[in-house]
Amino acid sequence: MVKKKKKKSGECPISPQNILELFRDVKRPLKMNDFYRFMHLSKRWRRDLEAMIDYLEKDGKIIRLRGGAWGLTKNLRLITGRLQVQRSGVGFVLPDDKRRADIFVAPSAFGNAMHGDTVVVALLPGHRGKNQEGRIVRILERARDTITCRVIKKMGKAGYICRPTDSRLTFSILATGDALERRPRKNELLVVEPKEQVEPGLWSAEILESLGHEEDGNVQERLVKLNHDIPTEFPEDVVEAAKGLPDVPSEEDFVDRIDLRKLDFVTIDGSTARDFDDAVYVEEQRDGYRLWVAIADVSHYVQEDSVLDQEAVERANSYYFPQSVEPMFPVALSNGLCSLNPRVPRLAMVAETYFYADGSYGKSKFYPAVIQSKARLTYSQVKRALLDKDEKERAVIAPVLPMLERAEELARALKQKRDERGSLDFDVPEALVTFDVAGDPIAIDRKVRHFGHMMIEEFMIAANEAVARFLTEAKIPFLYRVHPEPELDKLSGLFKMLHRTELGESFPNEPTPENLQVVLKLAAGTEQEFVVNRLTLRTMMQAQYTPAHQTHFGLASDCYCHFTSPIRRYADLIVHRALKRALGVKGYEHVRGTDKIQAIAEHLNKRERVAMEAEREILKRITALYMLSQVGAEFTGVISGVAEFGFWVELEEVMAEGMVRLSSIDDDYYVYLSERNELIGERTARRFALGQVVKVWLYDVNVARMEINLKLREEDVVD
Repeated sequence: MVKKKKKKSGECPISPQNILELFRDVKRPLKMNDFYRFMHLSKRWRRDLEAMIDYLEKDGKIIRLRGGAWGLTKNLRLITGRLQVQRSGVGFVLPDDKRRADIFVAPSAFGNAMHGDTVVVALLPGHRGKNQEGRIVRILERARDTITCRVIKKMGKAGYICRPTDSRLTFSILATGDALERRPRKNELLVVEPKEQVEPGLWSAEILESLGHEEDGNVQERLVKLNHDIPTEFPEDVVEAAKGLPDVPSEEDFVDRIDLRKLDFVTIDGSTARDFDDAVYVEEQRDGYRLWVAIADVSHYVQEDSVLDQEAVERANSYYFPQSVEPMFPVALSNGLCSLNPRVPRLAMVAETYFYADGSYGKSKFYPAVIQSKARLTYSQVKRALLDKDEKERAVIAPVLPMLERAEELARALKQKRDERGSLDFDVPEALVTFDVAGDPIAIDRKVRHFGHMMIEEFMIAANEAVARFLTEAKIPFLYRVHPEPELDKLSGLFKMLHRTELGESFPNEPTPENLQVVLKLAAGTEQEFVVNRLTLRTMMQAQYTPAHQTHFGLASDCYCHFTSPIRRYADLIVHRALKRALGVKGYEHVRGTDKIQAIAEHLNKRERVAMEAEREILKRITALYMLSQVGAEFTGVISGVAEFGFWVELEEVMAEGMVRLSSIDDDYYVYLSERNELIGERTARRFALGQVVKVWLYDVNVARMEINLKLREEDVVD
């Protein structure tokens, strides 16, 4: 079949080139015996043949297929995409072509690729479930130049065996280098630069720096920022551009703006907020209300395609952590010039909307303005003054109290209207972490959400809808905020699970989007509320940005956008520029068109997911750190998830979730009933199901794996 070149005695009679020629001749995959047969090769050359095959495979010329055969790479279908490794170790390549389904990749088929890398994957015969199977044949771009890892033990004189802190990187690292002035300790976190793969499952790397010990809260924040590529420093040209802006608006900036400085605008935010991008004012009128929502006019200072703008596009949004913020703009803008700080003039874009007494929309108008906030209020202040009728607090905010009381009336009317149209109101509690002076967590409580929060939410939703409707009618390209309806099969699965909870009999049977609102209202205020809200949220599709007009399912809104936070979301800045173009503001005649903002939207959606993942991870890490001090403590909790190996419990006394593993329950053998989402004892018929209240104690915490492990107490189930 393939002519072998004559070689000296003792040399293998074939070369890698001969092997490639054989593939081209036979035009099909080959097994090891095929090489011997077609090339008339003696098995004495087995090691040489295996070495050549290994060389060609590493060079990407051939690829190992299932069943022990090899194929010529260029004859296989090749797809480019990004490798996403799951916690279980298996991977999927997410194709650049969004029309294609994800491609399953077994760990043995990763090659040298790591989680997040842009790769070329060859499609293999066969499927893994719904997904085509593939093997990675080339790495186009590394997701990261450095890796954070944990010191496991010392190896030799100057080496350390480490494991990546990201569990999706499943190899070990031999780290060396003299960048540190002292020797790293066990469980110290290092930043290293990978060099080469020494052998399967082991990489060599150079130590660049130490982050510190993993049980330090500040170290955990920095770790998460590095692992998720959260930008922490602004480039020098961006810093200089920010310095070149004025400290305060000038009189020239007020030209062609409506002067609203006499109106009693207020900002209402959390007590730790430093960037205020929205202020509100409400007046009662003859048969309704007039609402002014003033939003920081960031676009006045940040010109499209300027260095400040380019950096903001790249960051996409601000990133919030328990002890720090990585802002989208330098602090001079985000906390200073653009922030609607009290008692100083600020430039704003205003949405002024009339509402009837029942909360129905009237007319809206939009314009550039100058405002001066009269008070920087907190949600807690508003609650004490309006809801609790605290006389001391009411006296403190007396100058703006009448306006706030009108605002409360309007907000309740808007909320009622939104409920009537089918808007979903998820009330999943958020964690409130308290730190000591060293930055270590000392308490994790539930954030209290009250009407003080909801009032501002209602006004922001109203302004966002009004702007979206106006821009849609004006046919100006901008970014909608859309939320698709949940998939029918997921909705059906959700209702099946909900009917297994203690409130199941009272829930409607038909799995419709309209009945979701009924479910949430029935669960409100019960022990099942957390579980019901979480399960429903998991069923939801992810909201995203797009220039195409679509609806927002969660808000039951036909037309919605993000307009109210241009300091911390780039999508809002795009909307502001579109609004100025629609209003005919000078200098905004040529803003980005649909094609350009479509590309930006895809980037913003990706970075939003990064921000969400980083926020979830740091909360898990901080929670694990805090729970280290609680080992041995007893808790009461609600079962929030069930799997064949155990169940998760959301604790009542502290905002934390842990797992009870079946291996720790020895009174029976348990069977997992997936269709019922519960565990049943074979002998005792003992049942563990969603929403069930149990008593547990904390016996182990693994900060590295972000695991909180629980065991049932003897009086395990609360009647």
